[in-house]
Amino acid sequence: MSAVVFDPYAAMVATSRRQFLYALNPLSKVAGVAPAMLLLVFVRDLATPLAFLVFAYALILAGARLTARLLLVLLVALPLGVAAIGVGFSLWVDAGLVGGTAPVLSIGDWTLFRGALEIGFATALRLGAIVALALVGGLTTSGPDLVRASIQQLRVPYRIGYTALAAFRFVPRFGHELSVIRAAHRVRGHHGGRGPFARIARGWGYIVPLLAGAIRHAERVALAMDSRAFGAHATRTERHLVPFRMRDTVFIVLCLAASAAIFIAFFPWQLS
Repeated sequence: MSAVVFDPYAAMVATSRRQFLYALNPLSKVAGVAPAMLLLVFVRDLATPLAFLVFAYALILAGARLTARLLLVLLVALPLGVAAIGVGFSLWVDAGLVGGTAPVLSIGDWTLFRGALEIGFATALRLGAIVALALVGGLTTSGPDLVRASIQQLRVPYRIGYTALAAFRFVPRFGHELSVIRAAHRVRGHHGGRGPFARIARGWGYIVPLLAGAIRHAERVALAMDSRAFGAHATRTERHLVPFRMRDTVFIVLCLAASAAIFIAFFPWQLS
């Protein structure tokens, strides 16, 4: 009887068919939105980044599995952040550069011009669109899958890739050890008082135990990798495959076509 091997990638695809972004290779999501993010660096108008922002939202809402918290971030927090950044940038615009536009608000000798608002919100919309495009892959891709895809498709040396994967695994480990250290301090009555200085003092007391735990964990990982002859060979076999399928190619082509269409339709071309 043949052994059954559990493939987490296939399981994720099978349980997330309605959210199509989960079924895509991590590299295809990066390749699909990266050109749009690069284009946003060079645009200075309002319509182009707004169109890219709507495009990113459409991908996320249609292809990602969103919780109530994420919906709150996307529909409330991000728009409010864009509005706040737009107003903030508009206040720093030199009035001499936009003095020919219509005034919007006047307080004493200070005047806020329409041109300043346009510049400020154009910058804020660019930042918001870049963040939203980054969330297309960020919300639907795990760090280990991205590392595995880089090793399998981009031919990144597995020594480098799995070093990054080990570092990625350290983050939740640190969180767990920090919670254990805090619980131990509470049991021993090491509260240290209240207020910001007391919190800084408590945080300083966590550093040495965290460093000691990190060194012990790194030593165990190094011994385990050495006992398995990690790095002794030029290549290695993969237990968990992250395939690159036709759907990934289609997604990249569609994203590139949509980015080109948005850029052509909304960018304010000036032909002499």
